[in-house]
Amino acid sequence: MVWEELEENLIFPSVKAKTSDEVLEILGGALIKKGYVKNSYIQALKEREVEFPTGLDINGIGIAIPHTSAEHVNNTATCIGILKNPVLFYEMGTDNPVQVRIVFMLAVTDPHAHIDQLKQIILIIQDRNILHSLLGSNNPKEIIQTIKRKEQVLVVTQERED
Repeated sequence: MVWEELEENLIFPSVKAKTSDEVLEILGGALIKKGYVKNSYIQALKEREVEFPTGLDINGIGIAIPHTSAEHVNNTATCIGILKNPVLFYEMGTDNPVQVRIVFMLAVTDPHAHIDQLKQIILIIQDRNILHSLLGSNNPKEIIQTIKRKEQVLVVTQERED
């Protein structure tokens, strides 16, 4: 579960940035400061973002899920930033611009685990109501609780289908 691994000190409900690089520097800097990633992490994110964009347009709300290879990571973590104003990223698999408001930055040590984590995040963010709740949240606990509630609903739904 994504929510179980979230830490309040890695959730930023009011990020002020003008560019995607600034977002990567702010959130990546928090991961560096807490020791989750190496000093090379931010530059690796920037380079990867150029080659493999991580933006998504989900129901008209821009999301980015920047991440990079495990060689730049010390320990697994997820950093979440809710942006005060939209910032331009590019859409996964295309060159289409996306005005991003929510960022899930991943630091993963296991290259295979990041796929599972991406799938979990995508299940969460497909719910427009959850996205609006995240955008309206003003504290880290509230953001964690929003994600927790969504994941609990997903588990119950999955159990019913099985």
